Amino acid sequence: MVSLVGAGPGDPELLTLKAYKRLQVAEVVLYDRLVSDEVLALIGPKAERFYVGKAKALHSVPQNEINQTLVAWARQGKQVVRLKGGDPFIFGRGGEELETLMAENVAVEVIPGITAASGCAAYAGIPLTHRDHAQSVRLVTGHLQHGESTLDWQALASPGQTLVFYMGLSNLEAICQALMDHGLAPSTPLALIEQGTTQHQCTHIGSLQQLPEAFHQGEITPPTLLIIGSVVSLHATLSWFEVAAADAIGFKESKH
Repeated sequence: MVSLVGAGPGDPELLTLKAYKRLQVAEVVLYDRLVSDEVLALIGPKAERFYVGKAKALHSVPQNEINQTLVAWARQGKQVVRLKGGDPFIFGRGGEELETLMAENVAVEVIPGITAASGCAAYAGIPLTHRDHAQSVRLVTGHLQHGESTLDWQALASPGQTLVFYMGLSNLEAICQALMDHGLAPSTPLALIEQGTTQHQCTHIGSLQQLPEAFHQGEITPPTLLIIGSVVSLHATLSWFEVAAADAIGFKESKH
C-alpha cells in the first residue's frame, strides 16, 4: 500500500495522528525537500529513506520516475509512504501520483496535511479571512513558466480577498508589478514568511510598492510564503508566535 502523506509546514507537532502512525510502520519513505528534519526524525527506524525533492530548475528525480517507483515498491509488498511538505493536493503533485497509482491498481490512501498557507499565516498572526478585511482567499503558484504567467491578474487584483503565493520569492517584483498594473493599490500590505512554523520563522512586512529591505538585500531565502492583502496589517498586533519565541529567548538569556 502507498500512503500519500502531508507533512505540514514544518512544526512536527502539526503532523496529524494518522500521518504519524504511517511513518512509524513505513518500510519505504520517499520524501520531499520541504519536509523538516524534525518530521523526518519521526520515521520508524526500519524504514528505507529516499530523497526525491525538487528545487527551482533542479529536480533530483523526475516526477514520472517517482510515480513508477511508488508502484514498484508497492508491488514488492512494501508499506510505502510518499511524504510531502504541506498538503499533497496543494501544489504537491499528489494528484498526479494518485492518478498513476490508481491506474496501476495499487492500494493507496491520501492523508492530508496542514498546507503552508494556513500554517504559516496562523503562526504569523495573519488571519487569511477576516470580517473587516477579506471575505475570500486565493492560493496561487508564484512560478512563472518561461518568465511569463497565464494567471488572471484582473481577478487577483480584486479587493476584499487575500492572496497567498507559493514559491513566489524569485518572482516577487513581477507579481507585485502585475497586481499594481491591474488596479491593486500600491499601498496594499504584503508579508514574506520565512521558514514558517519553525523556531527560525521570520515575517517580513512591506507593500506592493515598497518591498521589505531584507528582500532587496537578498537576506530572505526559501522556503518563503507570500501573503498579500489587508489582513497582513493585523500581524502587528496578532503576532503571537514570534513574540512568544522572542520572550522564550529572553528568558533563557536572563537565566545566564
